[in-house]
Amino acid sequence: MSQHSIPVTILTGYLGAGKTTLLNHLLTQEHGKKIAVIVNEFGQIGIDNQLVINADEEVFEMNNGSICCAVRKDLIRTIEELMQHPLEHILIETTGLADPAPVVQTFFVDDTLKAKTHLEAVVTVVDAKHVQAHWDAKEIQEQILFANVILLNKVDLVTTEQLEQLEVKIRSLNPSAAIYHTRHSQIELDAVLGLKAFDVDRALEIDANFLSKHVHEHDKSVSSVSLAETGKIDLEALETWLHQLLHDRASDTFRVKGIFNVDDRRYLIQGVHALINGHYLDHSEPSQQNELVFIGRNLEAEELSTGFRSCFVEIQ
Repeated sequence: MSQHSIPVTILTGYLGAGKTTLLNHLLTQEHGKKIAVIVNEFGQIGIDNQLVINADEEVFEMNNGSICCAVRKDLIRTIEELMQHPLEHILIETTGLADPAPVVQTFFVDDTLKAKTHLEAVVTVVDAKHVQAHWDAKEIQEQILFANVILLNKVDLVTTEQLEQLEVKIRSLNPSAAIYHTRHSQIELDAVLGLKAFDVDRALEIDANFLSKHVHEHDKSVSSVSLAETGKIDLEALETWLHQLLHDRASDTFRVKGIFNVDDRRYLIQGVHALINGHYLDHSEPSQQNELVFIGRNLEAEELSTGFRSCFVEIQ
């Protein structure tokens, strides 16, 4: 590791676990560091990058889950571009459908990155409320297996018994990771950054082919629908439509998130299965643009588009 090697932390976790909330929590702490952020999303429209605060121009967006599918030139190119500026840390937030292995692998097979960066830790956020419904998903298994730190998040939404049972299951996959119980991904800074916790030998124990080129394929039954319209939203109509939609199709709708123009203010809605909440974004610039992303199974794009358009006061 060179004296000027830049530390990298990978934030991973399944859809809606609380990764972006954790990212914002870290960025707003008194860390005293020049941090760059790479946000990777599954859908065509980037919502999460608009929610990253306090990082200004150092936010780089990569859509369609691209960095998790192989050791990708676009990730390497993005990091090399970042390294042209004075930096003290790089945070990478992966898509919720990411197998972290190919992302981790990038820092051990590319000569430039090996010389100028070092992977400090993989931090996995686990949704204590919903993870059981997706436990058999390969992505969740890999996210837990490769974690150095696990945030068992949304602990306020489950019972003590459920939490204990979940922790036993997590420990059966990964007995060595540090586990923290969190609400809204709130965690002390030194529990996540500056750890020097990643061990390539342990990664090879998990996956003997870890340093070989291999391609991760997303679950083909999971897709995304991205919608965008310019105009003004009727908030009551939007929330009524989404609540009914998620009530009827909770099991198939893994994630919904959107940013809307409500009375010339930016309004954020996020949902995981049947749970949904929304609030105005403070200090956001007014915009007529409305963007909505669904991730799940059996999504009907035309039906979702029709429902979305019915929630407008006017479409421009």
